[in-house]
Amino acid sequence: MTVQYHRAAVRDIEPETLYRLLWLRVRVFVVEQTAAYPELDGRDIERDTELFWATQGADVLATLRLLHDRGPDAARIGRVATVPSARGRGIAAELMTRAVSRADERWPRHPIVLDAQEHLASWYARFGFVVTGQPFVEDDIPHVTMRREPQG
Repeated sequence: MTVQYHRAAVRDIEPETLYRLLWLRVRVFVVEQTAAYPELDGRDIERDTELFWATQGADVLATLRLLHDRGPDAARIGRVATVPSARGRGIAAELMTRAVSRADERWPRHPIVLDAQEHLASWYARFGFVVTGQPFVEDDIPHVTMRREPQG
């Protein structure tokens, strides 16, 4: 069965699919990584936010979100999550490629920023992100802030 890729604002996602996306994020971040934090932070429903996800049949394999940070203006990619059985198949990489392209399309003069788990910094570097600033710990997990400068 082929992997399908999708992008939409929350208001345009079928309820069952949205449930599966949010369930995946909670499964990875809250349960697997034991990070008790407000996963549903209100940013998913902001006007400029889009969710990206990959499916195979009815199963959601991976997801991420693209949003707009104001002051300073930047696109932000976050909540990158993949089910364990789909890791290493290039699915999250395809979602990242699509999200970076979409950010460049929507906000061509803005950088793209993200907060990466430190051990994944080299993975994000494949998409043009570089570490900026000092490492920090969030929810007992080492992170680094990364930035990709505008390409246009």
